[in-house]
Amino acid sequence: MAGHSQFKNIMHRKGRQDAQKSKLFGKLAREITVAAKLGTPDPAMNPRLRAAVIAARQENMPKDNIERAIKKATGGESENYDEIRYEGYGPGGVAVIVEALTDNRNRAASDIRSYFTKSGGNLGETGSVAFMFDRTGIIEYDASKASDDAMLEAAIEAGADDVVSSESGHEIYASQETFREVAKALETKFGEARKAALTWKPQNTVSVDDETGEKLLKLMDLLNEHDDVQNVYANFEVSDALVAKMGG
Repeated sequence: MAGHSQFKNIMHRKGRQDAQKSKLFGKLAREITVAAKLGTPDPAMNPRLRAAVIAARQENMPKDNIERAIKKATGGESENYDEIRYEGYGPGGVAVIVEALTDNRNRAASDIRSYFTKSGGNLGETGSVAFMFDRTGIIEYDASKASDDAMLEAAIEAGADDVVSSESGHEIYASQETFREVAKALETKFGEARKAALTWKPQNTVSVDDETGEKLLKLMDLLNEHDDVQNVYANFEVSDALVAKMGG
């Protein structure tokens, strides 16, 4: 499971690196507004909005901010954001997927292309690397919520595809089609998850040396710091020593 834990390690860097709470809250609010605009403003009836609200709560975003972001969608004064997925190759030929919500497609594309180019990579066409990832749902619970066996049993009963339990908690994976039902069944049994969202999970990871890894981690940080970027996924593994050195 080295690749899996490394994948989690890199994903978790985003939260730790993004120390500017106002920027993080801005991104979370944007996703809440878009989710509420695309569906119903009721999180109980709108899976995407519910996932966005859970993510906001996990980052301790004030309740007022969350409610304001939902009202913005129903009030008609919200900006129109385009959902765009960028795909490309970073240093060492590593596959990278970038999900963005932007009100200026030209600016976002130009900025993201420049980040790839400066890092020694290149931005490709949509679909150029997505085939190396699985679009899957992930549901996370703290380890204290249930024993490994109890979580595995409940997840299988709910229709999940895979469960990975460790000291840091339980990760339950479900297909895009069954994700909502699995999440509902587990919430009924264990309460609200700490995370429930669709993600791009790499089918395989590639190990890179520290020099390439450092360039890749810098690219990840650059992308994550951009206002329009919501999520970044990649399929590489680096040494724990490098993650520690880079402040991961």
